Amino acid sequence: MSEAAAEKRWTVLELLNWTKGYFAEKGIESPRLDAEVLLAHALGIERLRLYLDFEKPVAAAERTAFRELVKRRAEERIPVAYLVGEKEFWSLTLSVSPDVLVPRPDTEVLVEAMLSRFGDIEAELRGFDLGTGSGAIALALASERPKARIVATDRSEAALEVARGNADRHGLADRVRFVAGDAFEPVAGERFDFIVSNPPYVSPADEAKLAPELAHEPRAALFADADGTALLRTIAAEAASFLEPGGWLGVELAPEQAGFMTDALDEGGFESVEAHRDLGGRVRALTARLAPEEE
Repeated sequence: MSEAAAEKRWTVLELLNWTKGYFAEKGIESPRLDAEVLLAHALGIERLRLYLDFEKPVAAAERTAFRELVKRRAEERIPVAYLVGEKEFWSLTLSVSPDVLVPRPDTEVLVEAMLSRFGDIEAELRGFDLGTGSGAIALALASERPKARIVATDRSEAALEVARGNADRHGLADRVRFVAGDAFEPVAGERFDFIVSNPPYVSPADEAKLAPELAHEPRAALFADADGTALLRTIAAEAASFLEPGGWLGVELAPEQAGFMTDALDEGGFESVEAHRDLGGRVRALTARLAPEEE
């Protein structure tokens, strides 16, 4: 935005339209949405309020704050969620920071798939969320199953601080327990009714192909060895030892990993492996059941 443009009288609608065009020129994937979220944040209002205030002039101080957000989004490609400090996931507003992945709509496919496996809403379930990050999956499941108790782990203490804050924010801290540690180590000797995970599953070899926004997200939560399959292989091989008979496992993965993971789950003692697709029609999650005990 030029100096002359910055000094003119701007309404909410004019700012939104200008920023949408600017973001589109810069290759931002969702230019209108990003403009709305950033302007609402700069104005300290709910995004929907913008639609009631289209003709309202925006004060100079507010324009300055907005201009800085726009600059960082367009030039540094910082994700909007990091700029405003929060992200909506499964109707929960979650605090986020560069210590955690930004929760994505694709991950809601995994939440929905797991909820469909639990049946009784009032069931007293014990669950394990491996690699919880912001706590998104564990908190979404706990919010939908009022008697579920979940252990959520992460290798990053900084990530767990974010997750604990989100649990407090939504009144779920009494049912979701956060523990530091790697893979299944923090829950040695325990068994659960379900295990869920959105592990790192991107191959380091693919880093150059990724959107520039991902450079701001924690590498350890994105990339895994063995072409992105290292932790997926660990989950497939070890999860059965931590599940009750008849318990469910759910994992997020890349579409091209579904075939290998289906075979790995078969070898790991699971049955009823099912693929779940995202809005783009791509396989985004697998669920599988550990065989129940024979009567």
